Amino acid sequence: MDESYVLSVTSQCLYLILTLAAPILISVLTVGLCVSILQATTQVQEQTLSFVPKIVAAFVSIAVCGTWMASMIANYAISIITNIPNLSPR
Repeated sequence: MDESYVLSVTSQCLYLILTLAAPILISVLTVGLCVSILQATTQVQEQTLSFVPKIVAAFVSIAVCGTWMASMIANYAISIITNIPNLSPR
C-alpha cells in the first residue's frame, strides 16, 4: 500500500463527508437564521423555540436527500472494497 493511495482515499473520504453534510447543514442554518430573525423582531427570547424547527428541517433534508446520500456512500464503499485486491503488502 502506497502513501499516495492512503492520502487519496482520505481526501476522497473527507470530500464525501463535506458533500453529504452540506444539505443538512445549509437547511438547518437557514431555518436557524429565520427563527432568529423572527425572535428578534417579536422579542420572544425562548431558547427552546429554535430547536424544533431545526430538527424538522434536518429530518426533511434527510428525507429529501437520503437516497442520494446513501448512493454516494454505497459508491464510495464499493470503490474501496473493489480496490482491496489491488493493494500489495510491503
